[in-house]
Amino acid sequence: MTENQRNQHYIGAPNGIVLCIDRYDGGTIEGSLYHGYRKEGIYFRGYEKVIKAAEELFNALGFPFMGTDDRDIYGKTYSYYRKERMARVLSDNELLKKQGDIGTFVIRVQHRQHSSWQGKVTYLEEDRSVYFRSALELIKIIDATLDGVEKENNTDSCG
Repeated sequence: MTENQRNQHYIGAPNGIVLCIDRYDGGTIEGSLYHGYRKEGIYFRGYEKVIKAAEELFNALGFPFMGTDDRDIYGKTYSYYRKERMARVLSDNELLKKQGDIGTFVIRVQHRQHSSWQGKVTYLEEDRSVYFRSALELIKIIDATLDGVEKENNTDSCG
């Protein structure tokens, strides 16, 4: 993707994140997550870390609004987070310059209903977007995309 093509994209939401994937090993991802309120990336290894970091951002922003409170194993519900004042330190253009070695995804969570996420994910390398209905579906979309990239890379190296 050229610089001009990348500039045509946008994050478009205060809680938009850029997921830069540097390594992929059959379902385990590794890389950095970026958002507009922190200059440094957040290192992750595994989807759990991505979900936790993004959820902390959404809770601090208070956006998107959490439709259901969190629960513990005893069935007790609680809402332990507080909305924070956060100042943007990276513009959309700066965020879009971040790039993973294997793939780059822009994730826009539009709703947090039914104890999950709903939104849109864009795979920047192919300029493809798809809506997802849950965090699990988002993981499956990213995994399927990376499986395709891995197969394509293996085919290229054998030919």
